[in-house]
Amino acid sequence: MFTSSEVRPGRRDNRIPSTRALRPTALCAVAAALLVPATLDAQSADSSGARYAAEAPASPRFWRDFSLGSATSLMAHELAHIGVALALGRHPTFGFDELRPTIYSGINSHVEPHKQFLFSAAGLTAQSVIDEAILDIPHWRGAAFERGVLAGGIGTTVFYLTIGRWGSVSDVDFMARTHALTKTQITIIYGGVAALHTLRIWRDSHYDGFFVAPRQSGAVDVGLRFGLR
Repeated sequence: MFTSSEVRPGRRDNRIPSTRALRPTALCAVAAALLVPATLDAQSADSSGARYAAEAPASPRFWRDFSLGSATSLMAHELAHIGVALALGRHPTFGFDELRPTIYSGINSHVEPHKQFLFSAAGLTAQSVIDEAILDIPHWRGAAFERGVLAGGIGTTVFYLTIGRWGSVSDVDFMARTHALTKTQITIIYGGVAALHTLRIWRDSHYDGFFVAPRQSGAVDVGLRFGLR
């Protein structure tokens, strides 16, 4: 089911795809992030602690900025793949792998597995570094855009370490193919970083309400809901 996409149709050379397929919805979100200024309430007057967490999610503006933050994180993931390929002297291209928009590194993983590993690891590494910077650098915390960036980084990591680890264009799968690390080692490294980021967010009062679903009234729902009467 999960076949290699190393040979791009219509070309003689092997081109290894990025481990992340660019879904159409993600592309639309990235385009929106490029067109709208990234300063959208990134550090608004309400971006402090529980008051922001309780009130802001009730407004459409919160979800707009949150979505832009998530899209920016995804964009950083893809740009990291492209940047590493260019830095290694390759010419990344775009194509389709089973109808999925894909970035091709231009690297033959059988000849240069180390370079392919760097290319495949770039996306998740970039998102992890961005999240780490947000949590470390002193600033006015808790804004919707910033929350979206953090959620995008952690969510992407969780996806690739779970249901996305066996995909035909999976970052984790391609890193493991280079034999630099096993899937278990990759999971421990990136999963450990994501877990630490999650713990830090949970313990920081500026991000109150980060892991709950807000109601329109400003309250939040926590726990399980059963359909019994």
